[in-house]
Amino acid sequence: MNRTGSIICLLVFFNSFHVLAQQPVVSVDRMELYLPLLSGKHVGVVANAASINGNGVNIVDHLLYSGVHVTRIYSPEHGFRNPRDAGEQVADSIDPATSLPVISLYGKKKKPSASDLAGIDIMVFDLQDVGVRFFTYLSTLAFVMDACAMNGIPLLVTDRPNPNGAYIDGPVLEPAFSSFVGLYPVPVVYGMTIGEYASMLNGEGWMESSRKCNLTVIPLANYNRHTGYELPRKPSPNLPTPNAVYLYPSLCLFEGTIVSVGRGTLFPFEVFGHPDMKGCSFLFMPESIAGMSKHPPFEGIVCHGVDLRDHFTGSLLPDRMNLSWLLMAFKNLGSNPAFFNDYFDKLAGNAALRQQIIQGKSEQQIRESWQPGIEKFKNIRKKYLLYPE
Repeated sequence: MNRTGSIICLLVFFNSFHVLAQQPVVSVDRMELYLPLLSGKHVGVVANAASINGNGVNIVDHLLYSGVHVTRIYSPEHGFRNPRDAGEQVADSIDPATSLPVISLYGKKKKPSASDLAGIDIMVFDLQDVGVRFFTYLSTLAFVMDACAMNGIPLLVTDRPNPNGAYIDGPVLEPAFSSFVGLYPVPVVYGMTIGEYASMLNGEGWMESSRKCNLTVIPLANYNRHTGYELPRKPSPNLPTPNAVYLYPSLCLFEGTIVSVGRGTLFPFEVFGHPDMKGCSFLFMPESIAGMSKHPPFEGIVCHGVDLRDHFTGSLLPDRMNLSWLLMAFKNLGSNPAFFNDYFDKLAGNAALRQQIIQGKSEQQIRESWQPGIEKFKNIRKKYLLYPE
């Protein structure tokens, strides 16, 4: 098999899918599939605090306990073990628990350099995604894949469940709006695990100069994207609950507006509001919270808004993004174009959504404009699915 550009997908697990009631087995716990690939090698690991096995042990500690020679850690946004605020740069450091060097991929650079990779024989990537295009771990994945391709280092992705994996929705990103919160032409919600997504980046040649890395995806067992999955640890500091994770695709668009999504409260991405929002009885006041939000929007100011903390309860799972909240807030605050900031188009992946809202388009009309792009993406996506639909 051609070593460069080939994908080794270990699909021996399909026979276990008749037991759908079981919890998924994360790939980190399937050591029989990947330990032989790491034996005797100098290993780098891309991980953070949510990179844990079924017993809650971080993958770095898990590998070291198993005799793997981990020599370097690479951390994404929010850092490795100790959480940092969204957007806060993270410096290189030494992990006090293992004395291993930690190379930040969210500080002076977002892509590991050749010197950062020197001496590494194979890279392991284990980050918990939430299935949303603007979640930055996807961009970290792409940059690590590209760096590995450039430096001839094999990449092993240990797959994880996608809590928003049961549906596909939102506008497909246009190339002119590519940024660290969205690099490639995918919808806001794309319905793939991070392992499937990595395979798609490689297979479609989307990385710079159409480079491809030597990619191995270690699959999950007992996984079905339609049964729901509650993350055992929050994937980032401001997504503290399953409800917040489910609301994130819809509410994160408010980050490109004058509306607060509750940063600076203990329930970010479960509420939204503004000091001037009318007719709303729910009140909240953002404050600086260490490890979550430093100096959030409207710090110390009472916001009027909508409380969604009980929106997704029990077995109820999202099946689409909710645009009605965004449209309501725009009208409530005066339908002024100043409602939006420059970040909105990057999150949307185009300039059209902002203009559609300003023009008074209905949610149905906006959704209809997404469909051609979504259908085109589905045809691409289906080539890389590792798990049943």
